[in-house]
Amino acid sequence: MTVRVCIPTAGTGSRLGELTAFLNKSLVSIANRPTLSHQIEQCPADAEFVIALGHKGALVRQFLELAYPERTFIFVEVDRYEGPGSGLGYSLLQCKPHLQQPFIFLSCDTLVREPLPALDGNWVAYAERDDLAAYRTLQVAGGRAGALCEKGEGRPGTHFPYIGLAGIVDYAQFWDAMEAGGAAAVDGGEAFGLRPLLAGHVAAHAFTWFDTGNPPALDAARAAYAEAGAPNILPKANEAIWFVGEQVVKFSDDLSFIANRARRAAEIQDYVPRLTGVRPNMYSYRNVQGEVMSEAVDLPLFARLLEHCSGFWREAALDDAARDAFQAQCRTFYHRKTLERVALYYRTFGTEDGCESINGVAMPTLAALLQQVDWDELAQGLPGRFHGDFHFENILWNGSEQAFTFLDWRQDFGGSLTVGDIYYDLAKLLHGLIVSHELIADGHYHSERSGGAIRYDFHRKQMLVACERHFDLWLAQQGYSVRKVRTLTALIYLNIAALHHDPYSHLLYALGKDMLHGVLAQPA
Repeated sequence: MTVRVCIPTAGTGSRLGELTAFLNKSLVSIANRPTLSHQIEQCPADAEFVIALGHKGALVRQFLELAYPERTFIFVEVDRYEGPGSGLGYSLLQCKPHLQQPFIFLSCDTLVREPLPALDGNWVAYAERDDLAAYRTLQVAGGRAGALCEKGEGRPGTHFPYIGLAGIVDYAQFWDAMEAGGAAAVDGGEAFGLRPLLAGHVAAHAFTWFDTGNPPALDAARAAYAEAGAPNILPKANEAIWFVGEQVVKFSDDLSFIANRARRAAEIQDYVPRLTGVRPNMYSYRNVQGEVMSEAVDLPLFARLLEHCSGFWREAALDDAARDAFQAQCRTFYHRKTLERVALYYRTFGTEDGCESINGVAMPTLAALLQQVDWDELAQGLPGRFHGDFHFENILWNGSEQAFTFLDWRQDFGGSLTVGDIYYDLAKLLHGLIVSHELIADGHYHSERSGGAIRYDFHRKQMLVACERHFDLWLAQQGYSVRKVRTLTALIYLNIAALHHDPYSHLLYALGKDMLHGVLAQPA
């Protein structure tokens, strides 16, 4: 018989705080894929999954449909997953019609290293911990579970944490107990239904267990599951990118973001991966083989990339009305958005504009610097085909196929899906040459504010420094304005400062202000 596995995901995951503001807790990333992926992939290839949906349940369904189209999922919508009457037991009872056979119960915040036992008898899972007080515990003797105790009842030496994993062969007895248990069963969850089974023989299996349901435990799980050579992805609360087998799945809580990304994939299809699936909050494509440019780059390859981009950055012919609209988009995108993002930075981190020196250099306020920017000149952009987030981490090089692939393209430029400012792509490329995502992810930077002074520093790769010099020369040779590119790069740092974490956000703010000050000090 095909194994059925019940994974309830309906709960709000409140212990994880802001991590579940935009995602279900089963989708929180570990090793660049959701916790749920690790669980799915540990089960037999022909296993069928009964998934209880509640908080952000549509996202769980979308992800599973995109990432595992060959797997069988039975989705159960739980109508009461928070507030009075809700609880794990209630969610389980909603799944009962689909679990009228032996099944495995697996909590969505439980990861184990070992293979799951066969369903040839009832079994429960436990792990070893020094402190038992925080857990329900199993009394274990001779490989058999004797009792399932509430928190605080376990005794060292004879009791071990129960980890939210069980094989239930006597499903009828389990469901009879759950149905008869009322509010106690709703609150107690699967543990309530398991206790009557313990009067018979229930095997106890030890596992290497990782809890993902609270921040300290999640951090430990992430450290244990970290994979050497995995992509360095700076986290964002409302976005994620997951690598699941041969599939890559991109998530955003913004519906228009995903819809426009999908439309733009057709617009620039010769340069980006072909999408294999689209849902309201996600799209997927087959994983592209290659190295990110930050790892593959040398000067000849960088020169080759710029030559390749000369075909990509195809200028658009605009009539007068379209050009006026494009320039208005540029002005809004650069000027108004910068003011909004800087204000967001001040609100987010409880700081304000000031005249603090930066790395020993006297500075005016940022507001004064922004008043010096020639916004009309910046708005005179170069309309054409664009990527929108063009830096080395979003560019792959496949040496065997001698091919570049662009990833994580921007969904629009000021609302337009077809025409953007080529200068913005140039500035994004420079921003990634100056700040290495890899080195930032490894913590190779420093930023501090003390009194009237800000000091910052960050490591750079020598090859990227060489590429920056080459890029400056190339820009001038191609007739681009180096000053405009550097001004936009400074504004990019200021714009993204509010979107990242402390202290990286403060580094970005200081770097952006410092760079803008330096550009404005040069003759126009």
